[in-house]
Amino acid sequence: MSLETVTETIKGRVGDDAGLGATLKFDMGTVGVVFIDGKAQPNTVSNDNKDADCTIGLSLEDLEAMMAGDLAPTTAFMAGKLKVDGDMGVAMKLQSIM
Repeated sequence: MSLETVTETIKGRVGDDAGLGATLKFDMGTVGVVFIDGKAQPNTVSNDNKDADCTIGLSLEDLEAMMAGDLAPTTAFMAGKLKVDGDMGVAMKLQSIM
């Protein structure tokens, strides 16, 4: 999958209101970012590298595996494949999107 494909998949899952009530960024380093604005109505998803309430650092491959259900977010966090910076409560709300 490419960054564009992942972004479009996340847009579909977020819909008009993902229930995050916050901003969240998946930071995949040199590959790029996926930014979810859960404060906007309707919610928006972009590849803009903006400050977020919660930033999740991980590889594109690990994000794809989480979205496919092959990697549990908790397992990824415990294995050090996923780093959370900011509001951990926002990260916990991700279960509904993944």
